[in-house]
Amino acid sequence: MLRFTKMNGAGNDFVLIDNRSGAHKFSPNQIAFLCDRHRGVGADGVLVVEAPVGKADFRMRYYNSDGGEAEMCGNGARCFTRFVNKITDASSDIRFETQAGIIEAQTDGDRVVLALSRPHDLVLRRGLEISGVKLSIHSINTGVPHVVTFVDDIESTPVQHWGAQIRYHPAFQPNGTNANFIKEIEPGKIAIRTYERGVEAETLACGTGVTAAALVYAALGDSTSPVRLLVRGGDWLEVGFRRAGTGFENVTLKGPADFVFEGSIEIP
Repeated sequence: MLRFTKMNGAGNDFVLIDNRSGAHKFSPNQIAFLCDRHRGVGADGVLVVEAPVGKADFRMRYYNSDGGEAEMCGNGARCFTRFVNKITDASSDIRFETQAGIIEAQTDGDRVVLALSRPHDLVLRRGLEISGVKLSIHSINTGVPHVVTFVDDIESTPVQHWGAQIRYHPAFQPNGTNANFIKEIEPGKIAIRTYERGVEAETLACGTGVTAAALVYAALGDSTSPVRLLVRGGDWLEVGFRRAGTGFENVTLKGPADFVFEGSIEIP
């Protein structure tokens, strides 16, 4: 039987597993089984704690619900931080390895502040046509690739339809991209909906998507740090940054990370 903990970060939910011993090897089918909401635990992804390869305290492995491994997950990284604090004698400040680089995290009650790796590949005001609709898109990599698009009405935006077309658009192959749709609520505050690559659906929140949206929003205007974002799950996340020429550095993501339940499951 496999022991697990279920957590969520702003509604983005995960199965967390302690594999510091290296005893478990997970296949894509097993990851997909764990994430199955009918036959498994049910989650947007799986987070695995492993021993570090380099000089960090831990290593975070993140798998999407389709079984594929991804470079980084912002909401997942916050959950990972609180989970590690619970299962080890680690302090409230930890450093862990991801495929997107070293992440530094600080726990403050049930909220976590992440110091993210430096974003890159910022491209603004690019035209893209999907389903006969011409969109003005912006893209940036905040650990994983993201497209950000401003919309007039975020409630009526066909996130599933447009998101899938952007995710699989030839312009972003072979790896594809995540798709975010945003609307300003008031200066410094925006609402966001995200279609996540690997989940292949809209999720209640996406940490790297929130970060991408905040940085694009700041790049296009004179918004100062921090930017607050209302995600689909109803929570507010906060992105801090410092401008560095045409890019950004010292990027942080702050938000909740909540425990849901623990259990054991037999996996095929």
